[in-house]
Amino acid sequence: MSSPTDPITDRSLFTRMSQATARWDGKPQTFFMAVAIIVVWALSGPFFGFGDTWQLVINTSTTIVTFLMVFIIQNSQNRDTAAMQIKLDELLAKVEGAREELMDLEELDEDKIEAIRAEFEARARKARDGRP
Repeated sequence: MSSPTDPITDRSLFTRMSQATARWDGKPQTFFMAVAIIVVWALSGPFFGFGDTWQLVINTSTTIVTFLMVFIIQNSQNRDTAAMQIKLDELLAKVEGAREELMDLEELDEDKIEAIRAEFEARARKARDGRP
């Protein structure tokens, strides 16, 4: 079940870097630093005559940062989702009477997931109505 390796030191360079970046990007200080950069850029407009190069600097910078952040966010979300699925699967495996066929639900096609969702919605309606 558990791995003998240390999960902290066994992570890839990209995983360690994306986790650190995601943690850092989620802090208020990072937001205020971004605001400060924009203010400095805006205040530098008169010095550069509000020219095309001045505009190109902010446009290119924000495009690059946005492009890279998409990958960081997706990587973080993929890891979090996978970890949550594993934890839920562990609970399903241990709970008496749980339907273990739901353990890989995320791998099913959308129509199959919707059919199972409809089944659970019907069960919830029955429970709210006080029917067995």
